[in-house]
Amino acid sequence: MRERQIYLDHASTTPVDPEVLEAMLPYFTQYAGNPSSIHHAGRMALQALDDAREQVALVLGCTRREIVFTGGGSEGANLAVKGAALAQRARGKGAHVIVSAIEHHAVLHAAEYLAHDGFDVTVLPVNAAGLVEPEALAQALRPETILVSVMYANNEIGTIQPIAAIGALCRERGVLVHTDAVQAPGSLPLDVEALKVDLLSLTAHKCYGPKGAGLLYVRRGTPLLPQINGGAQERRRRAGTENVPGIVGLAAALTRAEERRISYAAQMHMLRERLIEGVLDRVPQSWLNGDRNQRLPNNANLGFAGVEGESILLLLDQVGIAASSGSACTSGSLEPSHVLVALGMSPDEANGSVRFSLGASNSREEIDYVLEVLPPMIERLRAVVPGYEPIAHG
Repeated sequence: MRERQIYLDHASTTPVDPEVLEAMLPYFTQYAGNPSSIHHAGRMALQALDDAREQVALVLGCTRREIVFTGGGSEGANLAVKGAALAQRARGKGAHVIVSAIEHHAVLHAAEYLAHDGFDVTVLPVNAAGLVEPEALAQALRPETILVSVMYANNEIGTIQPIAAIGALCRERGVLVHTDAVQAPGSLPLDVEALKVDLLSLTAHKCYGPKGAGLLYVRRGTPLLPQINGGAQERRRRAGTENVPGIVGLAAALTRAEERRISYAAQMHMLRERLIEGVLDRVPQSWLNGDRNQRLPNNANLGFAGVEGESILLLLDQVGIAASSGSACTSGSLEPSHVLVALGMSPDEANGSVRFSLGASNSREEIDYVLEVLPPMIERLRAVVPGYEPIAHG
């Protein structure tokens, strides 16, 4: 066991909050019934589901009937994109779908599936800061457009999209909007009416809840074709016995994240700025990926010329610092990040980037330690790069 452990990979996953775990525990043992059963144990489980649905509906500003519990963010995104598109095509409403170029692969691969099934899919570019421009979206909309999917905040570069403006534009055109809000809880408001979205997916394990539990908000009247067939659970929108402990944990985590959002975001913003400013000041030829201001308060995605992000991560891990080169879902891929490439970066620039995502356990002292060990690591790595010419700092 390393003496020092600094976890800066909260965008990949977060530890379960002890109070969330405490809320979950009885539903593994004492109240372990199937919520579809009519006996007492089943009714207790069903009551837990009902209570959880009320809790998350309160956070999202919707009705409980608009909540579908899922197995996580990827399932929710697939249900939203495929389910809404296929349902509308079946009704003869059109077959054109728009997704942004920096979506999570759950959305991009769902769009690819639709393309193979005969849909016309437009991948909408972003600007150099990673933002979708509503004007560009307006030009991409067509009479046959039935769905737009743009993530609320990017999991790699933290860029916050103008979802309310996108939602308003699409609502005027009668086009459904899905947003992947996986990274938003605890950092951004989640009121679905203010965001003007028809579908919103999120997961528990990004906000100090358990893995394997998520939800999809489905605005009343939104057509949706189930993607998992079986029983009549979730009002026939998602078959399968509900993960009661996970759903209880999801509701508890989401509620706590919303209650603490303002103070949490302020603390994360302070630590993030300390890290960004420290790195840019101490490491020559370093840069910040994504918009400086329109970004999640806990996200610092930094690029370093002349080195590979994976090498930096290995050295950081040796001194007890956990960070990431991008999405955990593409870990091990030799391809540069599609998000960074979409910003106009070269493969070398993209591969030289590291994502630091902060969380509730981090402190100023930990950030200062990162700033102490990171610059000499970069210098050491650059020293063995053929042809690299360092630039004098200052």
